[in-house]
Amino acid sequence: MRPAPARIHARPWPMKPLAQFITRGPAQAALVAWGTGVLSLLLPFVGLLSSATVALVTLRNGSGYGVRVGALAGLGCMVLCTLLLGSPWPALAVVLILWLPVWVLAAVLRFSRSLAFTAQVAGLVGAGAMLAIHVLVADPGHYWLRLMEPFQAALVKDGGLDADVAQALFASLTPWLTGAFAAALMLQVLLGLFIGRWWQAQVYNPGGFGADFRSFRLHPLFGIAGVSLAVAGGWWPGPGLITDLLLVLSPLWLMQGLAVIHQLHTERGAHRRWLVGFYVLLVAFMPRTLVLVACIGLVDIWADLRVRLGRRPDSPG
Repeated sequence: MRPAPARIHARPWPMKPLAQFITRGPAQAALVAWGTGVLSLLLPFVGLLSSATVALVTLRNGSGYGVRVGALAGLGCMVLCTLLLGSPWPALAVVLILWLPVWVLAAVLRFSRSLAFTAQVAGLVGAGAMLAIHVLVADPGHYWLRLMEPFQAALVKDGGLDADVAQALFASLTPWLTGAFAAALMLQVLLGLFIGRWWQAQVYNPGGFGADFRSFRLHPLFGIAGVSLAVAGGWWPGPGLITDLLLVLSPLWLMQGLAVIHQLHTERGAHRRWLVGFYVLLVAFMPRTLVLVACIGLVDIWADLRVRLGRRPDSPG
């Protein structure tokens, strides 16, 4: 029997000082949430740090504290947006998209202490919202088409596209936007929540988030839903309710797939560079890689890949 590989001591993550600064008080947390929230209007990915800030303070200090931080940061966003953009409405978008959903999920996570349960709550809410949209709105793509008319007109005016080509292009894309927007919002909220939980563990319980994330496991009903929607989508391809439900639930299967990868990485004792390389490939070859990892997560619900593939062949049974 081979000896177990020596554990590699992980270096501290550069985000830990930022998390420590956020936890010093509501003013510091509001400053980070405000700054990253405003910056996200130019660099959308920075919005993850803003969402994670609200998640961290809510997880650590409770929902009331999270509201206090959000109110301070929201006031700062309104003032700055009014001064720079002439309107406070972009600040409202930051509050409703970046902060409110992650605050709700952080409150759920603080109560349940389960990442999987919290993600499933988000998935049920997202699926319910998608059903409501399709019940209340006969053709969601038509509303997207009207919303995109100024952008379409600008492309035609600037000579980027012919009028007929632009009309055909937007008519083919807008039916997919409801599900795509919902999936992007779901992924953004979950990532913000997970980063906030990771920061909490970095400051107060090093290694705690890793153990929680590697044990992330969805209820089998989400596996049944995934297979059923995939089969139904094969019979009725194209944009519509089935596709939108698949899109909005896909981030949950993606998270389980990532949990499988992290668990195998840990059990095999691989170096951190292997995991970094995996994420580089994941981003470089999107969206195909995201679909592949989501499929791994969906299969894991049934096959328990972490148990089947995690043990080394020469390890004792």
